[in-house]
Amino acid sequence: MGTVVVPCISTPMKGLFKSKPRTPVELVHHLRHLLPFTAVNPDLRKSKRREKICELRKVILEMRTVLYGDERLEPVEEACVKLTQEFFKEDTCRMLIASLPDLDPGIRQDVTHVIANLLKQRVNGRSIASEYLECNTTLLTIMLPGCDDSELALAYGAILRECIRHQVAAKYILESDHIKIFFRYIQDPSFDIASDATSTFRELLTRHKSTVAEFLTKNYDWFFQEYKSLLESPNYISRRNAVKLLGTMLLDRSNTSVMVRYVSSLDNMRIFMNLLRDSNKTIQLEAFHVFKLFAANQRKPQEIVKVLVANRSKLIRFFSDFTFEKVDENFESDKAEVVKQIAALELKDQPSSTLKQCEEIAG
Repeated sequence: MGTVVVPCISTPMKGLFKSKPRTPVELVHHLRHLLPFTAVNPDLRKSKRREKICELRKVILEMRTVLYGDERLEPVEEACVKLTQEFFKEDTCRMLIASLPDLDPGIRQDVTHVIANLLKQRVNGRSIASEYLECNTTLLTIMLPGCDDSELALAYGAILRECIRHQVAAKYILESDHIKIFFRYIQDPSFDIASDATSTFRELLTRHKSTVAEFLTKNYDWFFQEYKSLLESPNYISRRNAVKLLGTMLLDRSNTSVMVRYVSSLDNMRIFMNLLRDSNKTIQLEAFHVFKLFAANQRKPQEIVKVLVANRSKLIRFFSDFTFEKVDENFESDKAEVVKQIAALELKDQPSSTLKQCEEIAG
């Protein structure tokens, strides 16, 4: 990958004279000058490259101090504004992100903090970063394919989540095929990669309500077919995160029409009847918060009513023993309401053989 670890050592002579601190604009200009030296170049001496990367480290640390302050001084708003304006004026952001694979983990972490801060900055009430991303959405395609790279995933993920705070970036990812790769990343064998991808996925699907609602409505079939693989994953962490995120999405008022469609599916209810019996108590509880939506649906399809009626006695007994040590104050009342809804269900005349089939479906 060309990553180089640079021990920045000052010579005695260099320490005799302190150079004048660079202005925010000068910092960005110098950064742009140094970035081309990060990539491995056979025509460039190794010592020269090390020297330039060492300079780059110092520039990044100076930029970080401008944005975050230090133990002596708080950040100065005017300096932050000038740094933000200059950083997004040209393609410095893209160049810096593209250089991450060639930097050592220490510099990479500082770069991540600097970019994350700059993406949050506002100038006279305007988000310069939003305007930049609107014209440079392809910047996101540099990071998305690398979210399963063990060395880069955490840096890319942190920057992506700050980008997703801007609606234009979230919309771009949701409307592209890139959203589909998260189903693979979330189930990656590496805990760090899977965990970071889950955080980014959650941000994408909860941050911008109207954009998410539009996406789920337009992409309902393929999205929830893929999501089923997470709910039935052999990895309990993937299952737990998937159940919790789905509950958050379905309970959001912006997604009411999607929720009604989801809880009108017998296949979906079957998944959650199984998750209620998961070996993990946290998953059981999160599954209950989704299952209660099936019970509360006032327009249940007859196939769902049939299954609930056929298994009514089993379900009521199950919920009588469905307890947890620590739950919120609404849990018991919600559980009582679910039992009440199931107990009150009435079924149109059906042959006994049909009820038997419904018991088998639920089991």
